[in-house]
Amino acid sequence: MSQIRLMRPYIGFDEVEAEFREVFESGIFTRGQHVEAFRQELVAYTGAKHAFLTTSATTSLWVCLKLLGVGVGDEVIVSDFSFPASANVIEDLGALPVFADVCPASFNMRPEVLETLIGPRTKAVIIVDALGNPTGMAEIKRICNERGVPLIEDAACAMGSSEHGLRCGSIADLTCFSFHPRKLISTGEGGAITTNRDDWAEWLSVKLAHGAQGMKGVALDFVDYGYNFRLSELQAIMGRKQLAKIDEIVRERNSIRDRYIALLEPMGFVAQAVGPSVAYNVQSMVFKVPEGCPRDGLIAKLRGQVETTIGTYALSSGSYFLKKYNNSQPVSTALEATTITFPCFTGLNVDVVAEAVSEVLPCVR
Repeated sequence: MSQIRLMRPYIGFDEVEAEFREVFESGIFTRGQHVEAFRQELVAYTGAKHAFLTTSATTSLWVCLKLLGVGVGDEVIVSDFSFPASANVIEDLGALPVFADVCPASFNMRPEVLETLIGPRTKAVIIVDALGNPTGMAEIKRICNERGVPLIEDAACAMGSSEHGLRCGSIADLTCFSFHPRKLISTGEGGAITTNRDDWAEWLSVKLAHGAQGMKGVALDFVDYGYNFRLSELQAIMGRKQLAKIDEIVRERNSIRDRYIALLEPMGFVAQAVGPSVAYNVQSMVFKVPEGCPRDGLIAKLRGQVETTIGTYALSSGSYFLKKYNNSQPVSTALEATTITFPCFTGLNVDVVAEAVSEVLPCVR
């Protein structure tokens, strides 16, 4: 039996072949009709007022920090349980990443921790929807509003998720998405920024176009300096096809999650907690391993049968940040050591995965 992979894309070549052919025939590979249509469809889906396409969630986060004027001497509070990109962008701009520990159940930033970390040098807060789960977003937003601190939502994993009926992309002041191959919408690489503020949207429209705004005679008028973080027409076609079926994808992944919980919880696995007002897209099928079970040993034993990996990283405990700041956060560090991601995709036989887990589990305890 071949190894069961973690993820399979929710798109096939047959779905994009006709549009790809049209792009090749037209020669318009960038800034064409599909890029504009994808942008508008993201606005319609998320409920945000403005959307901008980028090369990745990482460049999106970096641009948002630039928009807020983050630089040397500033502090940016960031959820500690995330992929390193969430803190790397802060470090790159010379600001201080302030690591906020997370809830052991939801894996998201704890509001009471955030309250203690906001200070006079806090320039922004980056909350991460851990593995696509926005539980607690509304409370974090309330605190940021009361303290006058801009909130950036690292929603790299959260397309299709919502809290209190508000979809990710319309809750925070700025929201950043990813279209990496592990995400529910994949364009190979890619990302997006959403916001409801007109002034920030105007800034983004100029900065993401090399600083161009309008025309100067027959040529572009470059009113500022800027960047090229564009998504191509081919990528936009892929994104549009998957966005059109994102709710169906989310429903299916929740059904798979329910089956996993039914089979794995009796073995001692604990699923990531999701708030009662949250619609979860299940971007990653993550569980805490049974007490006393060495997670790394379980991953090793399953190798060859079932592809698995860790949940995600404790930023403050990574070698670079630990050496520089020596401020590891206990909950996220424990989660990095005890969480495991299982496969989730269309057509997956969860029972086969669970059977493989039950067979190797006694060998690693």
